[in-house]
Amino acid sequence: MDQSGDGASFNPASKLDGVSRRQTRQIESQSRPSAALIHETIRAEGEQELERRWWAIVLSGFAAGLSISLSLIVQGELHALISDEATRRLVAPLGYTVGFLVVVLGRQQLFTENTLTPILPLLHNRDLGTFASVLKLWILVLASNIAGTWAAASVLARTSIFEPRIVDAFIDLSRPTIEGTFSSTFVRAIFAGWLIASMAWLLPAAKGSRAHIIVVMTYVVALGQFLHIVAGSIECAFLVQSGLASFSQYASDFFIPTLLGNIIGGTTLVALLNYGQVAAEIDNHRG
Repeated sequence: MDQSGDGASFNPASKLDGVSRRQTRQIESQSRPSAALIHETIRAEGEQELERRWWAIVLSGFAAGLSISLSLIVQGELHALISDEATRRLVAPLGYTVGFLVVVLGRQQLFTENTLTPILPLLHNRDLGTFASVLKLWILVLASNIAGTWAAASVLARTSIFEPRIVDAFIDLSRPTIEGTFSSTFVRAIFAGWLIASMAWLLPAAKGSRAHIIVVMTYVVALGQFLHIVAGSIECAFLVQSGLASFSQYASDFFIPTLLGNIIGGTTLVALLNYGQVAAEIDNHRG
């Protein structure tokens, strides 16, 4: 059967001989999305993000910075309530997933997601205009995310809404953000950037299982004590505003190595490698 009208389709069945259109649709409904289709879905989202007004990005990013505080709050509650060390080590990281569930399902702007989605339009267009738009988006999202985390950390550190044992749990969970060397923090941040960007890559194919994907990937981040620039910022900012760390420690021991690691993990290991595997197919469809 002639399927010339399906020449630009990402459906693998469109290339099969002797298959009717109805059978093609049935195969498509049962097939997993191809890597190229996932790429184009994320690229479309990236193009949409690049076109948003700056004030909408800032408000969304600030909301994400506030929402991510739930990761520390819920994980701290579990950490304080579970006395057995082994059980605490396995169960408490589930609390870390809560902030990400709110941010990602609520479509709030999160910096590590934005190391992937706008990079794909840049790799596709390869021009200075797109590069400038990506850089602007990164700066706005990162700045508003960090502002939100400092606002939330101020509330946690300067009010007495949590019991002392919960506050002690916040401190225990936050200390690793400043205790590592530059190199160890950098490497742990690469893993976090890779996992969160991989999560963003998986979501278009997850359909009704998006929440499960978010929980699994962010649970691994927490379990491995990998460092995320936004979730870690709420922890480190809490230490600073509690008088347990200095701002210079926040900047040099946490922020710089974590930011660099997240960008490399999200951009190089996910965006570039995943783009590489579909580049030829995308170019064929473009032609």
